[in-house]
Amino acid sequence: MRALCWHGKGDVRVDTVPDPKIEHPREAVIKITACAICGSDLHLYDGYQLPMESGDILGHENMGEVVELGSEVTNLKVGDRVVVPFTISCGQCWFCQQGLFSLCDRTNPNADVAIKARGHSRAGLFGFSHMLGGYSGGQAEYLRVPMADIGPIKGPDSVTDEQALFLSDIFHTGYMAAENAQIRDGDTVAIWGCGPVGQFAIRSALMMGAGRVIAIDEVPERLAMAEAGGAETIDFSQTDVYDELMVRIKGRGPDSCIDAVGCEAAGHGAADAMFDKAKAAVGLATDRVHVLREAIFSCRKGGTLSIPGVYVSMGDKIPIGAAMNKGLTFKMGQTHVQAYTKPLLEKIEAGEIDPSFVVTNTTTLEEAPEMYRKFRDKEEGVIKVVLRPGL
Repeated sequence: MRALCWHGKGDVRVDTVPDPKIEHPREAVIKITACAICGSDLHLYDGYQLPMESGDILGHENMGEVVELGSEVTNLKVGDRVVVPFTISCGQCWFCQQGLFSLCDRTNPNADVAIKARGHSRAGLFGFSHMLGGYSGGQAEYLRVPMADIGPIKGPDSVTDEQALFLSDIFHTGYMAAENAQIRDGDTVAIWGCGPVGQFAIRSALMMGAGRVIAIDEVPERLAMAEAGGAETIDFSQTDVYDELMVRIKGRGPDSCIDAVGCEAAGHGAADAMFDKAKAAVGLATDRVHVLREAIFSCRKGGTLSIPGVYVSMGDKIPIGAAMNKGLTFKMGQTHVQAYTKPLLEKIEAGEIDPSFVVTNTTTLEEAPEMYRKFRDKEEGVIKVVLRPGL
C-alpha cells in the first residue's frame, strides 16, 4: 500500500509499504477513505515528539471502511463505515473503567520508555512515536486497528466524511478543553491558538454558555474563522495580549483560559517567546511555553486554565508562583475520545454543529508532504487538510 512515512525532521514521504494484517482477535483492518493532518503531527514533523524511526507511518485522524475483522470483534461487520479514535484503549483497565480512556494502562507496549520520561505511561496512539507504542498511523491506504471492539464508531449515512472525521480527535479535543475550562453561564473565555482545536474550543465554549470568547492568533484566515464562529479576536503580532485582555475585561481577566497552542508557540511577538525559540534551536530546551506563561498571568484570580495544547517534555520559567498565589485551577490532558464520541455525534446529527467548517483543503495522499509544509508554515490559508487516499 501507499503510506506517508517519517524519515527525519521535516522529511515525510509517500512510500510503498507492506499492507497491514490482523495480529490479534480484537483487531480490524480498515480501508482509509479520509484522514487528516493534525497540529500534533507537526510536533513529529518538526522533531519534537521522539523517539521516531525512519519509515514510521504517520496519522491519527482516520476513518474508513472495515475490510477485515478479528474473531473477537462482534460490534462491527465488514463493510461498516467507521471513525477511529486516535487513542487506543482497552476498555477493561481501571482507567478505561473510569472513562479516562487516554490513560489506558494496557495499550502501550513501550510503557517503560514513557515511564522513564514522564513517570507513568498513557494509552498507545496511532502514528505518534515509539514512546506511545510505535503504532502505524492512518495517513495510508489501509490501517490496522487494535481494540476495534472499543474504539471505532459507525458513521451514519446522514453524516458526511468531512463531518464525521473529526470525531477521531479535534472535535473531541476542543470540546473537552472547553469542558475542562469549567465554564459557567456568561463567563468570558480566552483561547490562545485559532488552529483546528482552537476553532472547536471556541464553538464548544459558546455551546456551554460562555458569554464572550476572545481568541488569540496572528494568522488572518484563522482569526476570520474564529470571528465567524462567534469569537472576538486579538492579533498578538499587533498588540500586547495581556494588556488588551485587561482593557477588554476591565482589569479582572478572563474567567477561563484555554491554551490550544502547546509546545511550539510562535517565536516572536514577545521577548520570552524569542528566548524560547532560540533555546529550542540549540537544544537547550524542548517546549516553548510562552502561551502557558501568558495565560497564567492573564487568567483572573480563582480562574481555570485548560490545556489541550500538546507539551512533550520540559518548559522553562513557568510562573508557578503567580498560578499558586492567584488560586488557579489547572485541567489538562489528552482527550478521552471514547467518552465523547456518541454525544458529539448526536450534536452533529441534530445540526448543533457542522464540523466540516474547519476544512480548508482536500487533496490526495500523494500531496501530503507538500501540505505538511504549507500547514506548518501557515501558507495559502491552510488551516485543516483532509487527505483522500483513494483519489
